Amino acid sequence: MSERPYHLGFGSPQLPSGTTIALVSGDPARSELIATEHLNGAERLSRHRGLDAYLAHLADGTPVVCATSGMGAPSMSIVANELVQVGMRTLIRVGTAGSIQDHVRTGSVVIASGALADQGAADDIAPPRYPAVADPFLTVTMAEAAAELGIAHHVGVMASVDTFYEGQERTSSSANPHLLRRLVGTIDEYRRLGVLNFEMEAGTLFKLASVYGVSAGCVCAIIAQRSEAEAPTDDEGDRAAAVDGAIAVAVRTAERWAMRVR
Repeated sequence: MSERPYHLGFGSPQLPSGTTIALVSGDPARSELIATEHLNGAERLSRHRGLDAYLAHLADGTPVVCATSGMGAPSMSIVANELVQVGMRTLIRVGTAGSIQDHVRTGSVVIASGALADQGAADDIAPPRYPAVADPFLTVTMAEAAAELGIAHHVGVMASVDTFYEGQERTSSSANPHLLRRLVGTIDEYRRLGVLNFEMEAGTLFKLASVYGVSAGCVCAIIAQRSEAEAPTDDEGDRAAAVDGAIAVAVRTAERWAMRVR
């Protein structure tokens, strides 16, 4: 295990024995929210390069890391690699996403069984043909947690892309209204394939976890309905409910998983 990897700003000596689970969010404010409002005994591990990280504890006292991955797959690949270096063996992404299916509504959450990984970072870790799949046992645990909590949820394939605008077929809300020909019709194509939503990190996380021999899962709060608008919903209640739901699923999953791996 590494004492202090270059980007994380903290190392294994700062972690209690038995710290093997990390809840990973793109937004540092969400990492802080999880640690301080949904877990116990939060203390900051680092504030470095915008990658804020906290140590907190589950209800039974199990220590967990709440880490920030930053936006996009390259940043996720760095953070996830270094989290494994300091001893993490289970990585749960808690993200936000835009639905591309009519039945996946804002306010709900999506739990990934796998990802369509259209990401350069993922291809640096394993070839494009290598499956980007979540740990199946972790995925089942997440779905059970959502059902137990009464949270509206869907389980399926996410589309993980490198760009928020072009890669997710945004034009009216972008500085660039022109798409490459290969991106025109992406939403319709992915919808027909049964893909549930767009996001930007899970595919790389899943490939990395499989190659590194650790477990990874992802739960995303649905805050945009792309069949209706490019922008996230204006309904702050829907956005907050979705994010709270995703966090609750992740925390309950961590509690169940900690008992499994103990």
